Amino acid sequence: MFKIQKLVCVLVAVLLLAVAATTEAATKINADGYYKGIRLAGKVRIVESFADIKVKVVDSFPDLRVKVVSSFPDDVGEWQFVDYGEDFTVQFVDSFPDIEIKYVDSFPGVE
Repeated sequence: MFKIQKLVCVLVAVLLLAVAATTEAATKINADGYYKGIRLAGKVRIVESFADIKVKVVDSFPDLRVKVVSSFPDDVGEWQFVDYGEDFTVQFVDSFPDIEIKYVDSFPGVE
């Protein structure tokens, strides 16, 4: 009987760790739209290396919905691409991204 209780405790602990790891992976961007202290709104410069954030463009299940705007990128998910004066830099990658985005025409923000 004691062995069964011990086994159940171990299984519950493993399950809790798995859930915690999944939750952490699913919340790369917090509810306020920050990734590692960077607010994901504003002027963005595309670079080839040493970017603040590595980004992959996807069609489904993005971490962030991005609307490209020409001015006033004030809300989370609104990005204005610039050559200088950026708020943060991004590098577009095909593998091992920090975040995944999907371009949208409306309703930008955290998924």
